Amino acid sequence: MLEVNTRCVAGGVVGTACVGQDKKGGVVNGAGPGYQERETWTRQMDFIMSCVGFAVGLGNVWRFPYLCYKNGGGVFLIPYLLIVFVGGIPIFFLEISLGQFMKAGSINVWNIAPLFKGLGYASMVIVFFCNTYYIMVLAWGFYYLIKSFTATLPWSSCNNEWNTPSCIEIFHHQDCKNASFANITIGSSNMTCADLADARSPIIEFWENKVLNISSGLDEPGKMNWELILCLMAVWVLVYFCVWKGVKSTGKIVYFTATFPYVVLIILLVRGVTLPGAYDGIMYYIKPNWSKLEEAQVWIDAGTQIFFSYAIGLGALTALGSYNRFNNDCYKDAFILALINSGTSFFAGFVVFSILGFMAAEQGVDISQVAESGPGLAFIAYPKAVSLMPVAPLWAALFFFMLLLLGLDSQFVGVEGFVTGILDLFPGKHYHRYKREIAVAICCLLCFIIDLSMVTQGGMYVFQLFDYYSASGMTLLWQAFWECIVVAWVYGADRFMDDVARMIGYRPFPWMKWCWSFITPCVCIGIFLFHLVNYKPLTYNNVYVYPWWGEVIGWCLALSSMLCIPVSLLYKLFRAKGTFKERWAHLTTPVWGAHHLEYMAPDIKSLSSMSPGIDDNKVIIFESVM
Repeated sequence: MLEVNTRCVAGGVVGTACVGQDKKGGVVNGAGPGYQERETWTRQMDFIMSCVGFAVGLGNVWRFPYLCYKNGGGVFLIPYLLIVFVGGIPIFFLEISLGQFMKAGSINVWNIAPLFKGLGYASMVIVFFCNTYYIMVLAWGFYYLIKSFTATLPWSSCNNEWNTPSCIEIFHHQDCKNASFANITIGSSNMTCADLADARSPIIEFWENKVLNISSGLDEPGKMNWELILCLMAVWVLVYFCVWKGVKSTGKIVYFTATFPYVVLIILLVRGVTLPGAYDGIMYYIKPNWSKLEEAQVWIDAGTQIFFSYAIGLGALTALGSYNRFNNDCYKDAFILALINSGTSFFAGFVVFSILGFMAAEQGVDISQVAESGPGLAFIAYPKAVSLMPVAPLWAALFFFMLLLLGLDSQFVGVEGFVTGILDLFPGKHYHRYKREIAVAICCLLCFIIDLSMVTQGGMYVFQLFDYYSASGMTLLWQAFWECIVVAWVYGADRFMDDVARMIGYRPFPWMKWCWSFITPCVCIGIFLFHLVNYKPLTYNNVYVYPWWGEVIGWCLALSSMLCIPVSLLYKLFRAKGTFKERWAHLTTPVWGAHHLEYMAPDIKSLSSMSPGIDDNKVIIFESVM
């Protein structure tokens, strides 16, 4: 039972603001009549679908299957599942529950320990960079989708203006193996086996000469591709109208964008397993190679993939959780979402490798020669595979439509997370009727302007810089490490477990607390250091090496988010007054919101119904004592 004593002091806030202390000294900033109440999801399923849409993205389809094949097939699931339980689920749950408890976006959520608000700024920088470069994949996917609506796929032949004399549609590797002389002419292409090493397939030429029109390096930006600019603009307009009205509209759109890719994946799987060579492809995917468990790289790949695919450290999960009801069971939600995420990754592997097995059989080569990950799978291997199928344009259109939807919901939820963080900095007293619409428009326009550097001839080099540095494994691991340290050691793991229990009605299994306090930070810092020690300079296609100034730009992108935490911490400490102990105590005292008063003082039914009295500038202070 809480005893509540009240007293009034003069203040300078319009309306009534409530300030109080919990038993551990937290300051409570409440909302008076001038403040808007936070939006909530119309139905809880809206939240689940938004999280599925955001976390289940392109990485599940184009990265996990390749990593599984590369790192010992079915054996890769052992380190993967282990790190899911010691790293993935604990941080996933931490971010969602923190957002739900604080009812704030990625910046204000760190009012739980204001000294570490730099964590919020860091996640905003990371998600902004993600929003900027990730959409290029959607623009390319949209371009391929449009080009799929033709009788003959433009990447299936060598008879186009962008093709070179080295282009060859069918590689007769088997003929060369059987031939006794290397200079024998093969097929109808008038090429010798010696020339075959330099030959290029039409799909690679379509990708590099037509779509990218790629220049020789980062220092040659070249001219812009107007077709790609139109595709980019179309995708940004689509994202804007998905996000502009907030979670009420976003929560409805994700029902389609999050579920339809599963329909397409099932259709592609049914088609894939009926193709010749599919069985061999699937066996390559799942066949266990137990010796791989001894390699450190396998464990590092498992950890990095989980942090990528669970969308940890971006602040968007926190923003989505902040729109939950205060007593929503986020503990159960975290396990459901983790199961969907990892399950989708594993399922997508069967789809991808059944098609790659068919492609290898058609070309008469080993599957290791066609297995790709990342954009290479989406824009080279898969389009090549569908070009070999009957009714190729139908399968191409289906695949790129799925690719577009998979990326689209990840993109607009990322934008939603960024805009939520920005708007939380301007509370209800700065109310403007079209505040959200204007904020989303500015965000989309700013990202679009930066994206123009990626639709030039040197755009792919810029894209890779962003992808390799700005939202890399190192930045996400650094972010996740500090999240665990702040909640477990600064705020208190037991204290936060109590808060979660007040929200969901029961105390989660202590495993979560142990992970936040010890296991997960060790996993994060271990993988982080491994990345640092084994750092390799960025290359394109393992041939082009980036110039030194390109690497400097990349490290600036990485450090722009990583330095937010220590710089913000030191700035706040130096600005505060008193001894170090006093400064620390003051700056780590939580700043509570109005909704916390309800759970801290259940006797108070409603703050907003309280009369402000004669003097509008009074501040009511609630001193709550257990």
